[in-house]
Amino acid sequence: MAELSRLPVPVADVWEWQYQGSCREADPQLFFHPEGERGPARHKRDAAAVAVCAGCPVMQQCREHGLSVREPYGVWGGLTEEDRESIYTAERKERREARKEAQLRAAS
Repeated sequence: MAELSRLPVPVADVWEWQYQGSCREADPQLFFHPEGERGPARHKRDAAAVAVCAGCPVMQQCREHGLSVREPYGVWGGLTEEDRESIYTAERKERREARKEAQLRAAS
């Protein structure tokens, strides 16, 4: 479930970008995997969704939304669930390394 506390305020201007999304013309099922979908079928569907995103005029806003609220499912801004998880993992690693460096500096 998305972290609702991270969602922006419900102001129409904040969400206006969604009306311009290329995905509005596509089948929503393309962006969200059915239960149990794995392997080549999932990769093929994800690739098709990412291809729709590639030409989207609001891809960056969509990507920022997906990352900021940590959307757990679907393709957002051209990023699959796995892509977003890789980004979160890298961010956690960077924070850990920064804390370690700060601790080492403080101990010196």
